[in-house]
Amino acid sequence: MSKLVFIRHGQSEWNLSNQFTGWVDVDLSEEGVKQAQNAGKLLKEAGIEFDQAYTSVLTRAIKTLHYALEGCDQLWIPETKTWRLNERHYGALQGLNKKETAEKYGDEQVHIWRRSYDTLPPLLKATDEGSAANDRRYANLDPRIVPGGENLKVTLERVIPFWEDEIAPKLLDGKNVIIAAHGNSLRALTKYIENISDADIMDVEMATGEPVVYDLDDKLQVVSKKKLN
Repeated sequence: MSKLVFIRHGQSEWNLSNQFTGWVDVDLSEEGVKQAQNAGKLLKEAGIEFDQAYTSVLTRAIKTLHYALEGCDQLWIPETKTWRLNERHYGALQGLNKKETAEKYGDEQVHIWRRSYDTLPPLLKATDEGSAANDRRYANLDPRIVPGGENLKVTLERVIPFWEDEIAPKLLDGKNVIIAAHGNSLRALTKYIENISDADIMDVEMATGEPVVYDLDDKLQVVSKKKLN
């Protein structure tokens, strides 16, 4: 039986200022650092020994992983970063204040943009300022792959190939895996491994800095799920 641990990154600077973040690379807040360090403490108390770590290419997730692994004395384990574990891309909403956006477009519309499974936000063009197409960390990707905005459905579609090619084989080999990523990339993986419906996934929340531990059988079916908090 293998263990799979999800950690949503600790509070970011834009979480604190209530801005849509998406693929914008912002740092952890002071509180976010404390949350990530506490995650490491909880993992150490749980006594889980990891074989492989995965994270996105965004600073807030990378630092969360490092603080957590340092806290459980496992900073040395192999680590892979991939854009496929990035947060959902919020398109033209990125950088906007959520409260001000709700006042402008209405609470219902903003809720749909944030929580709907298959509704896209307003999109960014590749030529727009702030487009990920201008970011060096994505320079090796086919430009057609770099999104101008995503919903959870699209996020799931880009996460699953990495799950199938990289993460699942490790788990099937009995390895223990930790993934430090983002609210929506982890919601996408949660939907997939727990077989949650399109409607029900809208109500699933990922708390910042709180590890979620899955015990998986040899077919990667969920045997148990526990939150460490």
